[in-house]
Amino acid sequence: MHRVKKVAACVLAASLAFLGTGLVAKAEGGSVLQSGGVGLLLNNGSKIENITVTVVEEGTGLTEKSILEWIKTDNLVPVSQEPTEEDLFRKLVIAQVTNYVNVRSLPSEEGEIIGKLYNNSVGTFLSEENGWYQINSGDVTGYVKAEYCVTGEDAVEIAKHVGKRIATVTTQTLFIRQEPTTESAKLGMLPEAEELLVLEEIEGWVKVDFEEGTGWVSADYVSLHSEFVQAESREEEEKRLAKEEEERRKARAAAAAQAAQNAQSASNTTPIQDYTVGDGGEMGSAVAEYALQFVGNPYVYGGTSLTEGADCSGFVMSVYANFGVSLPHSSASDRTQGYGVDGLENAQPGDLICYSGHVALYIGNGQIVHASNSKTGIIVSSANYRSILAIRRIF
Repeated sequence: MHRVKKVAACVLAASLAFLGTGLVAKAEGGSVLQSGGVGLLLNNGSKIENITVTVVEEGTGLTEKSILEWIKTDNLVPVSQEPTEEDLFRKLVIAQVTNYVNVRSLPSEEGEIIGKLYNNSVGTFLSEENGWYQINSGDVTGYVKAEYCVTGEDAVEIAKHVGKRIATVTTQTLFIRQEPTTESAKLGMLPEAEELLVLEEIEGWVKVDFEEGTGWVSADYVSLHSEFVQAESREEEEKRLAKEEEERRKARAAAAAQAAQNAQSASNTTPIQDYTVGDGGEMGSAVAEYALQFVGNPYVYGGTSLTEGADCSGFVMSVYANFGVSLPHSSASDRTQGYGVDGLENAQPGDLICYSGHVALYIGNGQIVHASNSKTGIIVSSANYRSILAIRRIF
């Protein structure tokens, strides 16, 4: 199947001003588009013999032959058919509520509740009926009260703030540059599948947020998308809650089995500096206390050793491995582990604090312990030292 290509015809001279001209042009199923003159919808690669032109308004001085001869020239200007980001945002329905708005099976409060659209979560607009928007969001298709949502132009600016623009690395190792040029100094390296928060986009380059600060990566080696939270169906909510409870049960059991050994190990090791672990669950606090033993040890890109050197996700992975919990060696994947925690004010020791291209362990009192970078190694920092993308709880 040919990819459809939209073209607009340029006016050659005043004598060929096509405004008001009645014209139909077809190319392998294409049809006319009016664009302040003659507009044609042609299939990419169409041959001139496959294009038919019909003049439907007499007295214009135009003939089918003259139009076809004109099309043969270089007077067709490609017009992008790809929708802009703002075009896509106008089709969103964004919840603006304190907690969530119910998604119902019918455009009425009598309709069955089939899901929830949480605050700042989005769906795709399908139709409007009697003060209700029909939306599709995730696995949910249903109706939400329009008074609790925005769409169209009102959704554009909100979408820019509630959505996260994410760059995903598509090559094995990607260099971060100080400036948007291959001649600029290298600030660091990123592994394949790493996800980073996008700060700016220019021709051929993307500015991203990473552990050492900000830098530029080539647009040729990342894929870009805007990430929004979508609706949760009743079935998904039930499965999520059951899965979270089962994961907590397994994690507690694994941690309890190692508690005696960890306590003995901790008693024989003196931390470089005495840090206070905040209040929280017993298992999460044990994770935080164990992790603090390794403050001062080195950062090693790709490493997983708590003593010889680890990177950010390797550090988190190895700390939790000591409690019988398996986590991926990827800060991007860590954003999907366990279950979500809403806001730093609700975080507890042992929670994963996820940043753009980085992950850390929360120890309480607004602080984290993490394998920061090659200059600092494993350190304790304020949890708010960078913008937080997600907080995940394992226990």
